[in-house]
Amino acid sequence: MTRRHTLSLLAAAIAVGGAGVTSACSATAPSSAGTPGGSATSLKPSTAPLTTGPPASITPAGGPGTAPATSRAPAPGVPRSAPARADIVARYAGLAPREWGLEPTGIVQALGTTGVRDKAVALTFDLCGGPTPTSGGNGYDADLVELLRRHDARATFFVNARWARANPRLMDQLIADPRFEIGNHGTQHLPLSVSGRKGYTEQGTHNPGEVYDEVMGNTELLTQLTGHAPRWFRSGTAHYDEIAVKIVGDLGQRCIGFTVNGDAGTTFTAPQVVSAVRTAKAGDIVISHANRPPAQTAEGYAVALPALLARGLRCVTLSDYLTG
Repeated sequence: MTRRHTLSLLAAAIAVGGAGVTSACSATAPSSAGTPGGSATSLKPSTAPLTTGPPASITPAGGPGTAPATSRAPAPGVPRSAPARADIVARYAGLAPREWGLEPTGIVQALGTTGVRDKAVALTFDLCGGPTPTSGGNGYDADLVELLRRHDARATFFVNARWARANPRLMDQLIADPRFEIGNHGTQHLPLSVSGRKGYTEQGTHNPGEVYDEVMGNTELLTQLTGHAPRWFRSGTAHYDEIAVKIVGDLGQRCIGFTVNGDAGTTFTAPQVVSAVRTAKAGDIVISHANRPPAQTAEGYAVALPALLARGLRCVTLSDYLTG
């Protein structure tokens, strides 16, 4: 069975309900450290304690009125070691998160001392998808990807399930390229919360069951397409609470943040992309986007990438330096 056929067969199976996302990709929108015209090198976490109150009720991902999920074995293609949905719901029911933002406890922010020693920089690019096949979030920045290939730059692409379904041919090409690896960018591009928090303006998941659906729906798809389960997860908008991060870990993946915001959700101009990406140093993880060809991300990288390489930095995938 071809990957393209697999995409068609799994489309309905992973169309998980829950909070909808209307914007194609607002991940890492500008904030105090990423405002156009600012330094745009690193975003600080917003980890203020949450207001107390009763825990959110656990509603099945299909919404009110949906029959509760029962414990079951992982779906075909999902690692057999992954806990069942009902087990995750039972394990985390009633726990109230205390952190929310870009850097809650458990997020991987950098490559570590070995990456610093080896002058390695991890370039990561989100492919966020959109609610319809023609949504802007389902675009593809061919100029940016070809630039990476010309410079033999390794990179990790965080692919959302909606983008993969809308672009089967391009998905095949990314998977086949040995320079690139594929990470999990969720099923519906939702911020990852057990209490319904928002990432910027995007509604997040509401409970542990919806966190499971957001992670594992796309895990099943990517496992079918690539032949192995993804190791790395980045949520829509890159926002999490610390309980959701633990759930992702239980599901066999690590949540990836960033130290350099390369394009602020594709809102940066080319000079701002150049300014941001050129600040990358050994051990950093850079976040940018490859799903918005009208944006100026590729134009900025055309200047910034050669500058990084000229400094002796090496572009690597996350798997080159992280364990998970």
